[in-house]
Amino acid sequence: MKIKQFFLMLGLLCCPFVAQSDTLFYDNVEIQDDLDVYAVSDVFADIYEKLDGVNWAGKNIDVAIESLEKLNPDAHIAATGERAVLVWGDELIANYPYPKSKDWKSYGDLTTTLLLRMRERDARLRALKDAELYQVVVNALLSGIDQNGNYIYSRDMLNGDDSHILTSLGFDGGRDSRGNLRITGVYKDSPADMVGIREGDIVSEINGERVERMSDEDISGILAGYNSGTEKLKLLTPSGNRYVTLRRATIMMADADVIYRAPNKDTKEGILEIIIHKVSDGAVDIVNEALAKHPDVSGIILDMRTSTGDNEKSAAKLAGLFMGQKPIMRAIETAVDELEVVPGGDAVTGVPVVVLISDTTRGTAEALAASFNENKRGVLVGTPTAGRARIASFIDLKNGGVLELLNKSVKTGYGKVLDGRGVFPIVCLSNIRNAEQRESFLLNVINGKFNAHDYNNDKNVDVNAVRAACPKIISGTDEDALAGVVSVQIFTDSKVYDQLMDI
Repeated sequence: MKIKQFFLMLGLLCCPFVAQSDTLFYDNVEIQDDLDVYAVSDVFADIYEKLDGVNWAGKNIDVAIESLEKLNPDAHIAATGERAVLVWGDELIANYPYPKSKDWKSYGDLTTTLLLRMRERDARLRALKDAELYQVVVNALLSGIDQNGNYIYSRDMLNGDDSHILTSLGFDGGRDSRGNLRITGVYKDSPADMVGIREGDIVSEINGERVERMSDEDISGILAGYNSGTEKLKLLTPSGNRYVTLRRATIMMADADVIYRAPNKDTKEGILEIIIHKVSDGAVDIVNEALAKHPDVSGIILDMRTSTGDNEKSAAKLAGLFMGQKPIMRAIETAVDELEVVPGGDAVTGVPVVVLISDTTRGTAEALAASFNENKRGVLVGTPTAGRARIASFIDLKNGGVLELLNKSVKTGYGKVLDGRGVFPIVCLSNIRNAEQRESFLLNVINGKFNAHDYNNDKNVDVNAVRAACPKIISGTDEDALAGVVSVQIFTDSKVYDQLMDI
């Protein structure tokens, strides 16, 4: 198969260095830069066509080739009239005709040739094989429209075991010339993978401390610690700086971990701590087994601070264990269609629940947290969630790959907006930073002077103001300690729990 020759002849005297050839690729050369350019172009054409047919929760969204510039900070792609221009730094390196609307083949051709030009100057892009290239391109295209997506090599990869082996936070890395930690590999389905960390990203801070000032031993202990713990990282990525929170895993990490805290002087019965890494059917099975094994506990800490999830059915099953047949969420795919999600069975426990949330609680985990609050089934403790409440659709591609698109927006079971807003805690952990503040918090609750406001019920609230008043906690170690102590204190006195539930 020969790709249509539609690009202009080289010959503009003003720009002799700009790529403007009569053919997209060299004649009769299928393999260029280790890529089968014809096959790659066909896959990109299929991706563009499938993305064009997606409903984005009622939003009118167009995917633009210009988003490819997010692959490297030196790249800039602009559509000037009917042309697509690629500038690298201060150098104009490509100038091609822009495809006509819905000419998917031309979109695939143009994407491939732009990538070839970028790979000439970017060693990281040049090292990527076909499937890896599809992944980074899909990420770039969807980040350009503020959507989440993923390219999966095969649908078979979606049907794996619910548990996986990890020895760290989920990535490997080494020092670069500036002393920062450059990520050299990411374990699939690990905490690092779930928050979108990619090979080549740079970790510049851990728990608020600059990595260049940390010893190799300190970094190694954080990455390879076998005990559970939360670490907060600042990343330098091709698309800019961002913060992520990772919960360090045990060697065998499942979608949920369970810790039973035996009775002590403060609690007559034990406390069950359930850490949800991913809201999935596997997590449902683990939680159901834990609730059956420990029915007589004084309280349950449902730790969802780093939880994610993209399946509404799994979220409904998990919520149903605690609250039965109550509305959990509404899934929105188009502007007029809302699907109400309600568990099918009865609750299996009525034990008091504290739900821990943070800025990295996202996806269906946000709707799950909101359902505990709306149905008066648990006290929300922590900091505001991510505001990225979306559900996935899986779209098959002609090459056997799959597009995973978080294109369905989510509302709470009673119709409150979550996507772009998030869930707000009743008890803000970042405002309870020492023993004196914790004691004051308890006394104020008991005496009825805890002037908390449930901003989740305020449609007109200034979301940014709430987030500023309850900021995220930089150190994961600090957040772990605060979350544990405050949760236990809430369970210690039933009056405290009841007062907080009535807010």
